[in-house]
Amino acid sequence: MTSRWTTADIPDQTGRTVVVTGATSGLGLATARALAEAGARVVLAVRDPGRGARAAAGLPGEVEVRRLDLADLSSVRAFAHAWSGPLDVLVNNAGIMMVPAGRTADGFELQLGTNHLGHFALTNLLLPQVTDRVVTLSSTAHRTGRIDLADLNWERRRYSPERAYGQSKLANLLFTLELQRRLTAAGSPVRALAAHPGWSATNLQSRTENRVKDALMAVGNRVVAQPAEQGALPTLFAATADLPGGSYAGPDGPMEVRGYPTLVGRTAAASDLETAARLWTASAELTGVDFPAALPTR
Repeated sequence: MTSRWTTADIPDQTGRTVVVTGATSGLGLATARALAEAGARVVLAVRDPGRGARAAAGLPGEVEVRRLDLADLSSVRAFAHAWSGPLDVLVNNAGIMMVPAGRTADGFELQLGTNHLGHFALTNLLLPQVTDRVVTLSSTAHRTGRIDLADLNWERRRYSPERAYGQSKLANLLFTLELQRRLTAAGSPVRALAAHPGWSATNLQSRTENRVKDALMAVGNRVVAQPAEQGALPTLFAATADLPGGSYAGPDGPMEVRGYPTLVGRTAAASDLETAARLWTASAELTGVDFPAALPTR
């Protein structure tokens, strides 16, 4: 492996199957393309199959499109129920950022429901088929996040798009932490890892429904951000490099805004085993999905 890890360092993925959520554009599409080019069978798990089909048409190799709406647990269950055969890597990439107050089909706060609870349910439902690893995307915004276990869904607090996003991204890291603990305890060889893309130019930054915020982020995308292909490198690193479970990958540049993938740090809150366990319990209660009773062991 070179000192600057790139897609050239991805091992041959022939014979491996990867699911990438939210793969119609941006980071998800860049991730799917790199894995397909390396020989993997890639399944685009997307909310809009029409957009997914158009994205898949531009990718090489064996690419498939399946519908998945993470903001609707019935869709998550349907996707998992329809899955058969081994799944080498699950990439929990899809997400929304700093959107106005909203609710999922199941009544969850929209950002927590999409970014965390949807992926929580999907992962646990698919876990008996996963053979290698689960990679979940977080963000440097986890540093501003706080898990309010008494009000996860912002029913009593005054809603803040920024703080709700930070909570969801902190939840992604705590989920990875507790998932790895449970996998290890179960004797499973599967690894749970996390990654963040730094500041990458995607359409994620244009969904705030606030013209000033959208304009500022558009300027940032032009001046500060790196392309989606570069931003996808930490995800690809976490998905294919030989890294220990629980690892967190991100860009190596100043403030982790841009650069090449490396292992990065996280806040004390993102390393809190007790909060991770309590969040898991709350997530299982909200979704009705929990860690599988039995998994293949070493």
